[in-house]
Amino acid sequence: MEIILSKDHLAHFPKGEIYDGQLVRPFECPERWDHIVNSLNKNGFQTQTQPNALDTKKLTAVHEEKYVNFLQDCWDEWILAGYTGEAIPTIFPVRGFTQDRIPDDIDGKLGYYALAAETSITEGTWKAAQASAAIAQTGQEKISNGASEIFALCRPPGHHASTNQFGGYCFLNNAAVAAQGMIIDGASKVAILDIDFHHGNGTQSIFYDRNDVLFVSLHGNPKDAFPYFLGYANETGSGNGDGANLNLPLDRGTEFNVWVEALKTGLKKIRSHQSEALVVSLGVDTFMNDPISFFRLTSEDYLTIGRLISDLNIPTLYVMEGGYAVEEIGVNTVNVLLGHLNR
Repeated sequence: MEIILSKDHLAHFPKGEIYDGQLVRPFECPERWDHIVNSLNKNGFQTQTQPNALDTKKLTAVHEEKYVNFLQDCWDEWILAGYTGEAIPTIFPVRGFTQDRIPDDIDGKLGYYALAAETSITEGTWKAAQASAAIAQTGQEKISNGASEIFALCRPPGHHASTNQFGGYCFLNNAAVAAQGMIIDGASKVAILDIDFHHGNGTQSIFYDRNDVLFVSLHGNPKDAFPYFLGYANETGSGNGDGANLNLPLDRGTEFNVWVEALKTGLKKIRSHQSEALVVSLGVDTFMNDPISFFRLTSEDYLTIGRLISDLNIPTLYVMEGGYAVEEIGVNTVNVLLGHLNR
């Protein structure tokens, strides 16, 4: 299995996020990448490749051009406004406010384009986000050209980013860029399987009215888990996409025997869709010791997950998403890949 990765992720290193009523070191940190790479090396994954340059036409097939320009220019505008800390949104176009006008002031722009206040933009955010999308896109191109399995080690993650919104540590939707790239490069049907603990609200919204890209997500019940306002079971798609969105929300304390049955339901849906390729949004924050999640999976369970996904027997691109038990993220991530390869 070839690994696509880049050290450009180091450019995005925010120093704080609001959690538990205080400013804490972000759970999404560069060390996550280090632990995954160390585990890859220990397990013999030696084919490691740098990404190709990002194809902006494929990127803007997923994200609005104005939003991409905002991400690219945000830091410069923030500094020009006289600010010195990280760019953090503080006001949002909530109910009763106009939602169709983009302010000129950078504070207003941040709020317009932000999902939540836990995600800040720094001097290097655009460089890292662009590289992360390029990693997914490079993996997609290899799958489209005949590879059977690829792991795109993306950081920052992407599944909370919509066409025009960042948040949940995400800026560009790497999995969506990959799936759309597969369609552009000739696939007629693609599936995205999101096994991160948190619902991939961005991915769902991007493909919600389409049936060429199936979205299946297993996640913490949004009654109790971020992003709270999307991810319910009755969200099944709209228009041409009716029936092409499957949410499988699970309750606090879910253990693997329950979780794996939901996975099997999702895999059955993918088979019936007759998808020609699969993108897996691989989050391992379903782990029992994850600090911001509430499932009870063990490290050994991830081997089984990889085996079950492999049984679909279709070209598969794994795209890294979340996982915040830093000491165990490497083992848990690589166990999925080992399971996929039946090792």
